Formats: sequence, C-alpha cells, structure tokens
Amino acid sequence: MAKQKPERKYEWIDKWVKMTGERALIDAKANNTYIVYKKDGVWVKHYPNGEIVPDK
Repeated sequence: MAKQKPERKYEWIDKWVKMTGERALIDAKANNTYIVYKKDGVWVKHYPNGEIVPDK
C-alpha cells in the first residue's frame, strides 16, 4: 500500500512551533516574567500562572 502524503508540505513546523512556545513559557516561569504572542488577532501577555491578558 502506498504511503499517504501529508496535508501540508511542512507539517512538522506545527509541532516545532508548539514545542518552542512551551519552552518559552518554561523560561518565563524560571525568570518570573511572561511571553507575548498574538491570539485571535490580539497581542496578549501569557503569565506562567496561566493568566492571559491583552497587551496594551
């Protein structure tokens, strides 16, 4: 049986991005800070305690 093609050419990037974000949150916790990223079109600050607030 033939091997199925992945849906996207660079499907591995999704996993890599997720792992990078998780590592950033671990570093933020170790340094008592937060990470910033875009969620639903809005920039947010994500604190290690799980709190997510819009960036002003």
